[in-house]
Amino acid sequence: MDATYSPPQDPLVILHEDAEVLLVDKPSGLLSVPGKGPELADCLITRVQAAFPDALLVHRLDRDTSGVMIFALTPHAQRHLGLQFEKRMTRKTYVARVWGQPAEKSGTVDLPLIVDWPNRPRQMVCHETGKPAQTDWKVIKNDGETARLRLFPKTGRSHQLRVHMLAIGHPILGDPFYATGAALKYPRLMLHSEELRFNHPQGGKSVKVRTKAPF
Repeated sequence: MDATYSPPQDPLVILHEDAEVLLVDKPSGLLSVPGKGPELADCLITRVQAAFPDALLVHRLDRDTSGVMIFALTPHAQRHLGLQFEKRMTRKTYVARVWGQPAEKSGTVDLPLIVDWPNRPRQMVCHETGKPAQTDWKVIKNDGETARLRLFPKTGRSHQLRVHMLAIGHPILGDPFYATGAALKYPRLMLHSEELRFNHPQGGKSVKVRTKAPF
């Protein structure tokens, strides 16, 4: 984490709101929940609760990732959504810009992950003690030395997409933890939660909420 935390001060962008759930577009550079210490108190849930006092946390996005994030507005909705994330019933789609161009048009990364303890919060691939992690990916467009991909995580491990892309030789652009050299010289982490599909806590109907990548 950088010593200076100066999150963007953009107004809250509401993507969907009803009696049970609230979906917002999280800006890159803003923590999902408070960090340790008063200087890391500004975060998305605090901003959301200022406008929606009943909002409850369901999941998180990394500080530098932008895009769709869901909050529950009732304890029932929080339990219902929490189970969907736990049982992998939600469908998440991300857009990423990566260094290099994959040789194939699509593929799957199936590599177990664990925290790299001396270098936390970095994660690493470990076949002995790592937890199972799978990501499907598809090339949207090749662009010079980089490519735009759509990523479909099947599991929700910490830094999963970032480590999986690094593992196949295509680190996500602007990644402060895993990118190096020219791949690091971008104004932000080029990773965006584009779409979330879930079953509505009231009645179970499938709902899809999306927001376009700002890069």
